[in-house]
Amino acid sequence: MKDFFLGFREYLISVKKASASTLESYVRDCLQFVDFCREIAVDVSDVDIDIISRYINSLKTAGKSHATLARVVASLRCFYNYLCSAGEVTKNPLNGFKLTKEDKKLPEVLTNREVSLLLSTPSGGDYKSCRDKAMLELLYATGIKVFEMIDLKVYDINLQIGILHIHSPKADRIVPIYPTAVKTLMHYVTNVRPAIVSDSDEDHLFTNMNGQPLTRQGFWKIVKHYADLAGIEKEITPHTLRHSFAANLLENGAQLKDIKEMLGHSDISSTQVYAQILKNKYAQAYKRYHPMASK
Repeated sequence: MKDFFLGFREYLISVKKASASTLESYVRDCLQFVDFCREIAVDVSDVDIDIISRYINSLKTAGKSHATLARVVASLRCFYNYLCSAGEVTKNPLNGFKLTKEDKKLPEVLTNREVSLLLSTPSGGDYKSCRDKAMLELLYATGIKVFEMIDLKVYDINLQIGILHIHSPKADRIVPIYPTAVKTLMHYVTNVRPAIVSDSDEDHLFTNMNGQPLTRQGFWKIVKHYADLAGIEKEITPHTLRHSFAANLLENGAQLKDIKEMLGHSDISSTQVYAQILKNKYAQAYKRYHPMASK
C-alpha cells in the first residue's frame, strides 16, 4: 500500500495538478479509509459500493460535516481512478455513489451586517490588528482560499490598480480589490509589514508577528477570535468569507460565470450552490413576510 500512495501522490501532482492543500487532504482521507478497511478485514482492491456506504455512514455517525463527507468521496473517487489506471483494480467502487439529499447542507454565509461587524472588529491601533484587518479585508474582497492567501507574495498584489494575482496549479487568475480594502492593504504594506518582517529575503505578503510564514491553523484562529469578539453566533471559518463573497456578489447582480472565474472553480456546477443559497433566502423571506404565504 505504501507503493500505491507514492504513485497516488505522483498522480495527484502530475495528472490532477493538485495544490499542496488538496494533495495533503486527499492522501489523508485515503489513508484513513485504508485504516477502516483493515479494521473490517477488507482488502482495498475488494472494496465495493456497500463498503463505501458503510464508511461514509461511520463518518456521519462521528459527526462529520457534509463538506467533509463530500471531500472524502472526492478523495476516494480520485484514489480509485488512480488504482484503475495503474491496473490494481478493474472498476471504481465510487461509480454511481452519491451523497443523499438529506446529507447536503448549503454553505454558511454572513449577512452584510455581520461582514461589517467582522471587518470592523480589528482596531487597527497596533501592528497585529492592522495586519489582521488587512487579511480579513482581502479575504472578503477577493474570495480567495486560505492556502492561497497565506501563500501570497508581496509582488502578487498591485495596489496602484487594485488587483490580486492568484497563482494556481490549474490556472492563474486576476481578482479585483475594492477601494476600502486597497486603502487598508496600502497602510499594512507601507507602515506595518516593514516593522514585522526584518528578513529582506522573506517575500510572503502576510507573516506571523515573528516575520515567519503564517499557517492555515494560525489564520483560522485569527478569524475565530474576531468572530467571537464581534459577537457573531454563526460557526465561522475562513471559508465562510469566501462563501459570503460569492453569495453577496450574486445577490447584487453578478453573473455566475464571472463569480466562477473569480473563485477559480473549474466547473460552474461548483458555483451554482450560491444560486441555491439566494433562492432559499428569498423563499424564506417570502414565507415570513407575504400576508398570504402562511394561510
